[in-house]
Amino acid sequence: MLYCYSMFHRVTLMSRAFAVRTMVVAVLALTVAAAGAANEAAGRTVRLLTVGNSFSQNATHYLGDLAKAAGDILEIHRADIGGSTMQQHWEKAENHERDPQSTNGLYATRRSLKQELTSNPLDFVTIQQASIRSHDLNTYRPYARQLYDYIKKHAPKAEVILHETWAYRVDDPRFAVKSPKAGEPATQLEMYQSLTNAYRTIARELGVLLLPVGEAFYLADTDPKWGFRPDTAFDAKQAQIPALPDQTHSLHAGWRWQKSKTSDQQKLSMDGHHAGVAGEYLGACVFYEVMFGKTVVGNTFTPAGLAPDHARFLQETAHQVVQQNIGR
Repeated sequence: MLYCYSMFHRVTLMSRAFAVRTMVVAVLALTVAAAGAANEAAGRTVRLLTVGNSFSQNATHYLGDLAKAAGDILEIHRADIGGSTMQQHWEKAENHERDPQSTNGLYATRRSLKQELTSNPLDFVTIQQASIRSHDLNTYRPYARQLYDYIKKHAPKAEVILHETWAYRVDDPRFAVKSPKAGEPATQLEMYQSLTNAYRTIARELGVLLLPVGEAFYLADTDPKWGFRPDTAFDAKQAQIPALPDQTHSLHAGWRWQKSKTSDQQKLSMDGHHAGVAGEYLGACVFYEVMFGKTVVGNTFTPAGLAPDHARFLQETAHQVVQQNIGR
């Protein structure tokens, strides 16, 4: 009888010990999960410097909003010059090295590229070619390599990424020239193919990641449902303010009325180069996925003027392109 009681007592103690251990493991698991959730809620801070032009400003216009909506933080610095090429950025860096006191080596921020690289810790630095030269591989060399080496010298911990710009809108005046110069792209497709080849070639030479914004633009622009289709019934020569063509789903700024530079009159102008609201959103979605390492699909931020279903399509397009090219 005593033996049976002793065995029963030992089994009971062992059962209790097992229950306690199980409870401890469960509590630890919940604690780890809670800590992970807290870290996710706290989000990630990304510090970015763009070395580019208006296209880098376009592509990052909504990046901070996407980050904020996901609980992340974007710290962005700019070394941008409107319409600038890689050559211009390199020459500005050289000017600063020759004469640090000269304004020729400074950006609009009144800082040089070296100062931007050394004054703040950076996670990423993007470089890009001017869109009008993006189809010509020869214009990237040797400046892409020189900029890369300069950036790594002064910000060795930053990751340099090549920002692929996009082709112009299908009805841009660039493609209406009857006899384009040799090497000049005659269509949106030709521009897309040549700039894609140039950017990918340079990315391989430098051993850097490519921000496939241009690919995302082309994929969205040629989608059977969401792609832009020119309004062939619109006559720009006969148009009266405020008439505009149907520009549904345009990723580019397109036709708009602007104040004339020489008078107070409104003038109809066409900008098939720069991104409109939808294009800026698409570019930011690509940047977000690459730099924050999270899917943008389901992000709650949608800019004013962009329909929710169109925004969702652009999110999914960005995600598809990033996964195919980077898988990050």
